[in-house]
Amino acid sequence: MPNTVEFPEVLRLIEDRSAAFRAALASAPDLDVPVPTCPDWTLRELAQHLGDGRRRQAVIIAAGSGVEPPTRADPKGAPTAPRHREALDAWLAESTGLMLDALHEAGPDRGCWTWWGRSQAPQTSGAVARHQVQELAVHTYDVQLTQGAAQPLPSDVAVEGVDEFLTTVAATTVAWPFEPATIDLHTTEGRSWRLTLDADGVRCDDLAADAEPGDMALRGAASDMILYFYQRVPLDSLEATGDTTPMEQLADWDPTAP
Repeated sequence: MPNTVEFPEVLRLIEDRSAAFRAALASAPDLDVPVPTCPDWTLRELAQHLGDGRRRQAVIIAAGSGVEPPTRADPKGAPTAPRHREALDAWLAESTGLMLDALHEAGPDRGCWTWWGRSQAPQTSGAVARHQVQELAVHTYDVQLTQGAAQPLPSDVAVEGVDEFLTTVAATTVAWPFEPATIDLHTTEGRSWRLTLDADGVRCDDLAADAEPGDMALRGAASDMILYFYQRVPLDSLEATGDTTPMEQLADWDPTAP
């Protein structure tokens, strides 16, 4: 596989997407409206989730490998998001800053707890940082959508995000319980991947230019792929060829279920 984005650039993308989230939130006329793509939350509750989550990640990263995560953690002792807009913006900026400080201190290779122990992604602070970019990017889209002004994810974030999702979320060593299949994914930005689903699990590889076609293929902008992966847009937002059953099974499958 080609090298992923270098660690300093990942940290820059975290800061960039955090600023974009806060800017989208600041332009919302009402923070107590429901978020269509997060139906259990209002915008204010989404902001609380995002701030709490970054503070919790800061604690997890700083703790190092082998340490189970706390149910709730806030190194600054302020678990509740302020209601006043300016204070809320400052609290969100501080939340991201705490996580970035922990990532700077840890560097990309320090081990830490993650929920993806059986994926292709390493259990390191660098892998956590990659995933945090996508958390921030998709929730920024949620805020924009709530205001009727949703924008595609920036292409650098989205292409990196497709690779991150496939290796971290889709890939697993849990045996695929359905018919074996191969799924090819092609972005208009030029990157292509293959998912192989069989008794060994789900594996992600970069797709060779001369590879024979898989059982099905998805084509589209990387932003649309990410938004489909996170159930923000339907499958028909992408161009699909072949039998889409494996992709639909993958979307519904929970490899952690008994």
